[in-house]
Amino acid sequence: MSMKTKEEYFESIRKLNLPVYLMGEKVNNVDHPIIWPSINSVGMTYEIAQDALYEDLATATSHITGKKINRFCHIHQSIDDLVKKVKLLRLMGQKTASCFQRCAGLDGMNALNAVTYEMDAEMKTEYHQRFLNFMRIIQEEDLVCDTALTDPKGDRSLSPSKQKDPDMYLHIVKKDAKGIVVRGCKAHQTGATNSHWIAVFPTSAMKEEDKDYAVSFVTPSNTKGITYVFGRQSCDTRKMEKAQIDVGNLKFGGQEAYIIFDDVFVPWENVLIGGETKYAGRVVEIFANYHRTSYGGCKVGVADVLIGATSLLTKCNGTSKASHVKDKLTEMVHLNETCISCALSAQTEGSRHASGGYLVNGLIANVCKLNITRFPAEISRLSQDLAGAVIGTTPSEKDFEIPGGIGDLMKKYLKGAADFSWEERVRCIRLIENITMGTGAVAFFTEAIHGAGSPQAQRVMISRYSNLDMKEKLAKNIAGIKE
Repeated sequence: MSMKTKEEYFESIRKLNLPVYLMGEKVNNVDHPIIWPSINSVGMTYEIAQDALYEDLATATSHITGKKINRFCHIHQSIDDLVKKVKLLRLMGQKTASCFQRCAGLDGMNALNAVTYEMDAEMKTEYHQRFLNFMRIIQEEDLVCDTALTDPKGDRSLSPSKQKDPDMYLHIVKKDAKGIVVRGCKAHQTGATNSHWIAVFPTSAMKEEDKDYAVSFVTPSNTKGITYVFGRQSCDTRKMEKAQIDVGNLKFGGQEAYIIFDDVFVPWENVLIGGETKYAGRVVEIFANYHRTSYGGCKVGVADVLIGATSLLTKCNGTSKASHVKDKLTEMVHLNETCISCALSAQTEGSRHASGGYLVNGLIANVCKLNITRFPAEISRLSQDLAGAVIGTTPSEKDFEIPGGIGDLMKKYLKGAADFSWEERVRCIRLIENITMGTGAVAFFTEAIHGAGSPQAQRVMISRYSNLDMKEKLAKNIAGIKE
């Protein structure tokens, strides 16, 4: 099968008929106004791959079949692949100004490629061949795979097996000759209801007593026993108002959902880690390194849009020539380019894995993500600083149509510089609001902090990778201190 078009992707998701709940009701996933913008964002990953202008960036050659595939289905085969991935993510952020929900799946598949290979090499298992069989399906049918990693965790002071409720971490409840049965929940899952397959990971390293929780598998998203509960976002019901201005981002958005696994059967051919605790932490670490550099691409692309909207609004406000305005816009660009530079550095300093895939540099990956936990927030603060109080006080677009002259007066008083209309100014205001405090802020602000691990997780890994012993030896040599 050739690569899907955007329209073919939409129809394929519609056919899944996933059990999705939103605001207490079972809803039509594809056509619901709150969910549709996030599906449209994923659609852009298909549209970009069909565009000859972006062919080199958005497509790749499969190492399994030798065919041209969507890069979001690719196992990195070179440093060039790693670099193109980050550049593609920035482009996608620029095109959607939102989360486009395929980074986690891409990063998860690449982590599984490495770890299943390591497991087979050490234990003579068949996990890697199972993984390659799965990848063939993903690539041949041009499918979206979601990586589900985060568990609810319950009492975080206790390990999985010590929880009062064992379902606080997804776990194996039964094994037989045909496969396994799992129960639990995966929380905060980006793009969950937009995916054809779910790749489940353990949430962290596991001890031997937690072996039932050391599980990774792939399963179709419409497998019996799986239910989705859609997460709320700030200002999300504006999408139900058929607004043209107030929604901010007219066409695109992100999504997160809770995935409930209620005694879901998984055949052995889809199990990729089946209790091997040694590899639970390993697969999480490799995934996290990939995903932490992904943030240095996608968030930068969204910030490009935010910086552009902020610059345009200063022109609407008549403040663009002020020196302090220029300085703050320059600082926003500086912070943003620092993020992408770090992300690209982690790719160029990557290395070949024994499987033939390529890994990113772990230290720089975590430095990149730690920057992302801070810099988008500062870019957002500077944007609101330059925009002014209108970000929090602008009336509904319906108020501009109040009869009896009030609507006309609102248009008069919301107008800024002579070269710009009231509507242009308000559209800029709403876009900045969307990205910094509305639905878009889930991806640009909250996700930037907690996605791919909280800031403390990055500090732990930076400390682990820091190689202080080597640095101490350098200092001793320079200072003349003998060992």
